[in-house]
Amino acid sequence: MDFDENIQTHILSVWCEEKKFFQHGVEGMLFLTEKHLMFVTKTEAKMRWWAAAVERQIRNLLNSKNIMIHHDGYDVKELRLDLENKKNMEIPFNLILNVSSEEKSWGSILNLEIKKEDKTKKYRFSIVSGWVKYPAKDPIKFMKADWNPFVDYIKNRQKVTD
Repeated sequence: MDFDENIQTHILSVWCEEKKFFQHGVEGMLFLTEKHLMFVTKTEAKMRWWAAAVERQIRNLLNSKNIMIHHDGYDVKELRLDLENKKNMEIPFNLILNVSSEEKSWGSILNLEIKKEDKTKKYRFSIVSGWVKYPAKDPIKFMKADWNPFVDYIKNRQKVTD
């Protein structure tokens, strides 16, 4: 992450699945800056903050499907600290081969195809509002959201290269 970047969007309780055989998803935070998309699964954020912020996000998304949101209590300083953990993803826009959104009856999906280490990887992101915690943490209820501003933001900032 460059020093001149700011958080444009910060979405909590995001379920990410790599489109791969027998791949289990993972929960995290999805960020959009001026040059990168980031998915943070390992964070230093406190659980009390997380629970309150997720509750506010659910209420906001029920009133408006706009996902171009910010959360108080987590800023660029915390994001830089979390990105030091190599398990978290930081993807420059130019490595994104395809980005699109999709509506399902159960919720909204952000589809992402990226170039990573000379391989193409496909991911699906969705916002979760309900979880089952036993025997393994899995989403049971997804949110409907408008991913179009998110998709447009990335596409408008990608540089075309051959």
